[in-house]
Amino acid sequence: MFTVHRKELMWGGRKLVLETGKVARQADGAVMVSYGDTVVLCTAVAQKSPKPGIDFFPLTVNYQEKTFAAGKIPGGFFKREGRPNEKETLTSRLIDRPIRPLFAKGFRNETQVICTVLSHDLENDPDIASLVGASAALTISGIPFLGPIGGARVGYIDGEYVLNPLIDTLADSQLDMIVAGTGDAVLMVESEAKELSEDAMLGAVMFAHREFQPVIQAIIELAEKCAKEPWDLTPEPEEAASLRARVRETAEAPLREAYKETVKQARVEKVAAAKAAAVEAVVEEDTNRELVGSLLKELEKKIVRGAILETGLRIDGRDTKTVRPIDAEVGVLPRSHGSAVFTRGETQALAVATLGTGQDEQIIDALEGEYREHFMLHYNFPPYSVGEASFLRSPGRREIGHGKLAWRALRAVMPSKEDFPYTVRIVSEITESNGSSSMATVCGSSLALMDAGVPLKRPVAGIAMGLIKEDSGFAVLSDILGDEDHLGDMDFKVAGTEKGVSSLQMDIKITGITEEIMKVALDQARDGRMHILGEMSKSLDTARSEVSGNAPRITTISIPKDKIREVIGTGGKVIREICEVTGAKIDIEDDGTIKVAAVDTDASEAAINWIRSIVAEPEVGVIYTGKVVKVVDFGAFVNFLGSRDGLVHISELAPRRVGKVSDVVNEGDSVKVKVLGVDDRGKVKLSMKAVDQETGEEITPEKAEAASGE
Repeated sequence: MFTVHRKELMWGGRKLVLETGKVARQADGAVMVSYGDTVVLCTAVAQKSPKPGIDFFPLTVNYQEKTFAAGKIPGGFFKREGRPNEKETLTSRLIDRPIRPLFAKGFRNETQVICTVLSHDLENDPDIASLVGASAALTISGIPFLGPIGGARVGYIDGEYVLNPLIDTLADSQLDMIVAGTGDAVLMVESEAKELSEDAMLGAVMFAHREFQPVIQAIIELAEKCAKEPWDLTPEPEEAASLRARVRETAEAPLREAYKETVKQARVEKVAAAKAAAVEAVVEEDTNRELVGSLLKELEKKIVRGAILETGLRIDGRDTKTVRPIDAEVGVLPRSHGSAVFTRGETQALAVATLGTGQDEQIIDALEGEYREHFMLHYNFPPYSVGEASFLRSPGRREIGHGKLAWRALRAVMPSKEDFPYTVRIVSEITESNGSSSMATVCGSSLALMDAGVPLKRPVAGIAMGLIKEDSGFAVLSDILGDEDHLGDMDFKVAGTEKGVSSLQMDIKITGITEEIMKVALDQARDGRMHILGEMSKSLDTARSEVSGNAPRITTISIPKDKIREVIGTGGKVIREICEVTGAKIDIEDDGTIKVAAVDTDASEAAINWIRSIVAEPEVGVIYTGKVVKVVDFGAFVNFLGSRDGLVHISELAPRRVGKVSDVVNEGDSVKVKVLGVDDRGKVKLSMKAVDQETGEEITPEKAEAASGE
């Protein structure tokens, strides 16, 4: 019934298995990937004809995690998987980026790749298995995919590179890097590092490239056994050659003139006008309009790229290494905890830092288990930032990906939760965009955090590098513009401190780049990063000595673990009352650590004193102020230390004989009492006659005798 094909290899100390022919046989390509006990089903399907009316490749990649993979039932009311979480969105992008440039030029058939996590051993992250499986499914599908590719994760522990480190091992690693590429070159890098050198980062990339070559070979061997016949590609239309000549003759001169304009909005208008004039001149009733649009893009790309390679000058007149003018300002919002506006050329980010308590932490329900995140960074890209009017939508893949990149860049320098017990949220609003708003987010966020008083180890800056490559010639561009990103061959983002790299992300639009180009880009990026750090330091070069006056002050105290229940109270009654009365926020941890947060110092002190009164143990011989809560024939019960009651026997009410308790005290009276003792059952014996009720001083036997003599 099944014709199963299978490839196995030992890779990174675990068995990697690629299997096809048993599951999802109606897909164009389907591969079940097992790595350890992590299992992912990867499928690839493409429509049999091009999607009409489009001039781009409609590729969709969906990575999805099923909670049954980890033996869990989804939380929430509906008890089924819902919209993609952040991990699913980021992994979908991770797979999309290296496979997209490898589809045949001109292929316009709608294509979908789906990677479904079926089993998770909580040791091997499914993202690498999904990347490998997507490559294998496309390679055997017959879809015009110029792969296969391989991918690997690299750790850096004790000065050694580690291939595909286990999830728990990553906690000890200075690096978490994912690299994807072909047999000849690297296509994609995604990483988070703890201020590593450029040489160490480059070494990690090349280490990964070497180590995933056996995986590429295994996919090739699998395809040799079971790959479907390759699809026939639609040839270029016959009229393309004549149309190309007419488009060039009509549009080349106006486009070259338009690209001499250095101001983005003016340039956009001139380019659009040149294209519109060319379309009007070239298009006739039976002309293929989509083809004309494609040929105009081809000409536009050739003009921009050729000018850079020939003259070394770019669209805005800069050379290849110069960073655009920078302006940085902090403290721009009066009521925020920390804020900054970072402007680089025509790209601008407004970054705002907010400090909160443990109650503000983000709860993340992952396959690996639930955990809390106390550092968040959210990136927003409103349409006005590029002069457009469009519908405002919830954050998409781009916003989530850019925000995560900036979060990775900053996490290496964030203080530990023990040293800085705040929950920290950064929001980056992109108010202008013309190239690398994610790196502007890194710079602006670093300044906003320092403005809020977050003790960063060092400031962080980021820069985006581009590439123009034609045959053997290439040019690496520092601080790329939006047009250079769109028309270039590489988007290479590097963030870090003066000490080293904290994050690196690379996407290649051609079939890969060499080690030489990567080294040039990293060295050039370091120079640009140092320049940006210098410009940032003119506004603020270190964190403020104290957190903002608008932020809550967090005070940490510790109580015995067996007293936690008393502070919380039945159903949380006591802690709710403390918060409502004082206005403070209180977090209690299982080890007895209590964090009290309040903007008002008096509120914080009131809450702390209340808690201490609850957990304090009465000391024999110590005088306390209490409140009479009950009067009985044999004495009065007095509440002191907030939660303790003790009995003042009628004989201890006054230095004279008392006939009736109410002659001395009544319910609600404030009195001063001395602890005489605590019996085996924890009952406290108190005395009022041993304390001067006016001064609160102890009345010794000598004083009592002297008083009676008088």
